[in-house]
Amino acid sequence: MSDATQPASSLSLSPNPSELAELIKQAARHLGFDFASVAPYEPPPHADTFPDWIANDYHGTMAWLAKHPDRRMDPRVQWPQGKSVLSVGMSYHQPRPMDAPDPADPSRGRFASYAWGFDYHDLILPRLKALGKAIDYLAGRVVNARAYVDTGPILERPLAAAGGAGFIGKHTLLIHWKHGSYFLLGELLLDLELPSDPARKPLFGCRDCHSCGTSCPTGALDTPYLNRANRCISYLTIEHRGILPRNLRSELRNWVFGCDICQQACPYNTRGLLPTREPWFEPRIPDWGAPPLLELIALDDDQFGAMFKGSPVKRTKRRGLLRNVAVALGNWGSDEAIPALKRVMEDEPEPLIRAHAAWALGQLSEYPAVRVVLDRAFKHETDEIVLEEINTSLDHGIHGINGTTEKN
Repeated sequence: MSDATQPASSLSLSPNPSELAELIKQAARHLGFDFASVAPYEPPPHADTFPDWIANDYHGTMAWLAKHPDRRMDPRVQWPQGKSVLSVGMSYHQPRPMDAPDPADPSRGRFASYAWGFDYHDLILPRLKALGKAIDYLAGRVVNARAYVDTGPILERPLAAAGGAGFIGKHTLLIHWKHGSYFLLGELLLDLELPSDPARKPLFGCRDCHSCGTSCPTGALDTPYLNRANRCISYLTIEHRGILPRNLRSELRNWVFGCDICQQACPYNTRGLLPTREPWFEPRIPDWGAPPLLELIALDDDQFGAMFKGSPVKRTKRRGLLRNVAVALGNWGSDEAIPALKRVMEDEPEPLIRAHAAWALGQLSEYPAVRVVLDRAFKHETDEIVLEEINTSLDHGIHGINGTTEKN
C-alpha cells in the first residue's frame, strides 16, 4: 500500500489483469471476507440522485454528508490517481437461539445485530490494510491505495453493486445472493487497473415486494429505493444527538441502538443464511442484544464504559443511549418503569436524558404517582427544554384521551 517505502519483490511470472483480480479476491477470502468484487472507477449508477436527497434534508443532522457531494458521487474526484474500486463484504449474521429472550418484549432494549459484538471498524480496517499488502505482493509493486470502512466520502453500496456484489433493494441496502443484507462493507481504492466485474441483473430482485417499507414504523421507506434517513430508527438512535422528534418517539418502540426491522422483513434474509465465521461478532451485549431496560437506564458512566468497551454502541455515548432507553421505557407503558424514571428526574445530570424521561412519564400519566414525580421535578428543574417536556407531559396527563390521570 501507499505507506510502504520499498517496492515488493516481483513475482517470477506476473499474472495478467484478470488473473491478478482473481488472486486478489482469493486473498480477500483468505483474510475472512465473504466476498469481493471490482467496480469501475467512475460514478456508480444513480449517483446523480444524491444532490436531490441532500436538498430534501433526508440526511437530517448528518452534516458531513452534505460536504463536497461531488467527491462522494465520483471516486475520480475523491482520489484522482485511482483506477479500480475493490469492494469486500463480511457477514455478521448471528441466528438467535431459541432459548434467547424475546426481543419483542417491550421491557427489553433492542440493539441492531451488527452491534452485538465488537466494533467492526476495528476488525475490517486492519484486514483491508493486510489485503493491501497482499495486493502489493501479487502485483509485484507497491500499489497505492485508500481504505474505507464507511469512513470516507464514497457511495459504498452503489459502488459494490456496480461491481456485481449484489443489487440495491427497495430499502436501499445492498442484497447479496448468499448473504442477504446482513454484512458490512469495506473498500480499497487502488491505483491498479483491474477488470471490473459486470453488474449483475438480479434474477428476481424485489419485484412487487415492499415488505421493508410496510414494516418500517416511521415511514422512512415509504418510497421504494429511497431512505429518508431523518426518519430512520437507526439514524434517530445513533446519529441524531439531540432531542428526538416527539412525533416519532413512540415509533421507536424498544429499539435503543440501531434497527433491523427492514432487514428482518426482507425475504432474502428469511431463508437459511450461513452464520458469520467471525468470533468478533459474537454477542457481548447481554441476552443476545436485548437486555432489560431497567438495567440499562441505571448505567452510570463507568458501567456504560465497561459494558460497551470496544463496542459500536460507544458512538452514542451514555447520554445518547440512555435518551433512547428513556423513550423505550415510555413505550413499554408499565408502572414498573416509574421508580427508574423518578430517579432519572431527581439525580441524572444530563438534561437530554431527563427531558426524554419526562416524556416517558407522560406516557404513563394514567398512574397517579406520575403526576407527583413530574410536579416535584418541575419545582427544581432549571433546564428550559426539560421544563418544556415536563409541562407537555403534565398537560398530557390532564387532557389525555380518557380525561383522567387516575389508573382504574
